[in-house]
Amino acid sequence: MRSKSLTFPLLILSLAAIPLAAQTAVKSAHGDISNAQGTKIGTAKFTPTANGVKVTVNVSQLTPGEHGVHIHNVGKCEGPAFTSAGGHFNPSSAHHGANSLFHDGGTSLVIHAKADDLKSDPSGNSGDRIACAVIEK
Repeated sequence: MRSKSLTFPLLILSLAAIPLAAQTAVKSAHGDISNAQGTKIGTAKFTPTANGVKVTVNVSQLTPGEHGVHIHNVGKCEGPAFTSAGGHFNPSSAHHGANSLFHDGGTSLVIHAKADDLKSDPSGNSGDRIACAVIEK
């Protein structure tokens, strides 16, 4: 099994305004990434930094190439299409905007089939949802 360790600097920039918790001091957050069949294929870790949030994704069993990685509005990951994760997390309706990861209903990290084009909003034209993780404290 080939494993990839990915860090997403563009995602880190887009998450710079996301506090990990609004009321409590959360040291980090995490999620187990599952594929459409429900098999765990990796992990995601969210760590606060002085300038925002560092997101580290360790994942295997993806097709080669770039993949869009987005935060979605609902903390549910029901395969195979992960539509339960809702739309992209954007509470302030800003261009690729965000706020606290922990709100009623939770949030999830979704990996898409293709790279984000960084132009189309909100989806980034990144294709199908192929893996998902509920973000937990």
